[in-house]
Amino acid sequence: MAYALQQLINGISLGMIYGLIAVGYTMVYGIIGMINFAHGDIFMVGAFVALIAITLLTSSDLMGGPAAIILVLAISMVFTALYGWTVERVAYRPLRGSFRLAPLISAIGMSIVLQNFVQVSQGARVKPLEPQVQGGIELMRDGNFVVQLSYMQMLIIGSTLAVLAVFTWLVTQTALGRAMRACEQDRRMASLLGINTDRTISLAFVIGASLAAVAGTLYLLRYGIADFFMGFIVGVKAFTAAVLGGIGSLPGAVLGGLLIGLIETFWSAYFSVQYKDVAAFSILVLTLIFLPTGLLGRQEVEKV
Repeated sequence: MAYALQQLINGISLGMIYGLIAVGYTMVYGIIGMINFAHGDIFMVGAFVALIAITLLTSSDLMGGPAAIILVLAISMVFTALYGWTVERVAYRPLRGSFRLAPLISAIGMSIVLQNFVQVSQGARVKPLEPQVQGGIELMRDGNFVVQLSYMQMLIIGSTLAVLAVFTWLVTQTALGRAMRACEQDRRMASLLGINTDRTISLAFVIGASLAAVAGTLYLLRYGIADFFMGFIVGVKAFTAAVLGGIGSLPGAVLGGLLIGLIETFWSAYFSVQYKDVAAFSILVLTLIFLPTGLLGRQEVEKV
C-alpha cells in the first residue's frame, strides 16, 4: 500500500508536467485546427533557458529560496514565449491559407531547426543540474519504506494548478479568451466582427509556449537533466495526452497528462521500465477504438 501511494504521488507530479505541455497542443489545435509539432522543442528550449538562468544566478550567489525559483520561471517564460511567437510568424502565418499539409511540414522543419540550434549552441552532451529544491514531508512509513511528498513535487503540483487556474480565468473571463473562443468556432466570422485573428492566434502560441516553459523548468528541477533531444520524446507523450483526453478540450489535456503520467509510473514500478512507453501508447489505442474523440472530446457536427 505504501509503495503504491508513493508511485501515485510520482505519477501525479509527472502527469502535471505532461498536462501543461498538452494544453499548449490542444489550444493551438482548437484555434487553427492544426498540430504544432514544434511545441515539444519549445518545451526543450524552456528547460535550457531555465538551466542558463540557474547557472547565472548560481555564479552570482543569487540562487536560493522561492524568490530565485520564481525568477527562473519568469525568465524562462519570457524567452520561450518569444520562441513561440517566432514559430507562429515563421512556420504558420505565411502558410495559413495553404493546404493543410504545408503547415504540418513547416512545423516539423521548425522542430528540427530548434533541435539543431540548441545542439550547436549548447552542445550535444546531456547537461546535469544539481538538486535545487530538496527535502519533503513524510506521509507514512511501512517498515523501512517511507512514503514522502517532496517539496519539488509540491512545487510541481502547486505551480501547475496555479498556472492552469490563471489560464482558465484568462480563457473564460477576459476579452482575449472570448476572442480565442470566437476564432475556435469560426475564424472568418470572428474576423468580420472585428476580432484581430492574427493577434489572437499569435497570443495563443505565446501562451502555449509560456506553459511549455513552466513545464520545461519544472522538469529540469525535478529530474536534473537537459539535452537537445528531450523535447521530441516528451512532446510526443504530451501530444498523446492531448489526444487521449480529447484534442481541443483543455480539461481533457490535463486529464490525459495525468493518465499518461500514472500509466508510465505504475508500469515502471510494477512491470518493466523498458516498456512503459508501449503501455502508454497501447492505452491510447484502446481508448480511441472505443472513444474516437478521446475521453472529454466533443463530437464534431458538420452541417451540409
